[in-house]
Amino acid sequence: MTPDDYDAVHACWMACTGMGLNTIDDSREGITRYLERNPNTCFVSEHAGTITGAILAGHDGRRGYIYHTAVTPAHRYQGIGTALVNAALHALANEGIVKVALVAFSRNDAGNAFWESLGFTARGDLTYRNKALCAITRIDT
Repeated sequence: MTPDDYDAVHACWMACTGMGLNTIDDSREGITRYLERNPNTCFVSEHAGTITGAILAGHDGRRGYIYHTAVTPAHRYQGIGTALVNAALHALANEGIVKVALVAFSRNDAGNAFWESLGFTARGDLTYRNKALCAITRIDT
């Protein structure tokens, strides 16, 4: 994935229900910053020149993180999501990462079923906490 993919990737995200985006992290500037920090671990899928899926993945040197994995509704159930996840996991492993985490909204049944099918387990021993350092507008798809 490159910053030039932003418009098509954002459209893919907006077409997928169950995602949570925001106006800062998921802006063109926010995604460009993320891609500059993680140039080898984020991917898109394309069919006939059109982006059909995307995954953001990166790490802090210790733990890998996956964000905003999406496949356009018309292209689901073709192995695209699994291929994107496998590419990201392989890229993270190549950077020495041995454990990967992600957050999926509880209400996202399809997303949670997908992650479960790939062996990502839910942890009941954690409480996810978040604090915004500035005003952020959330966008739920």
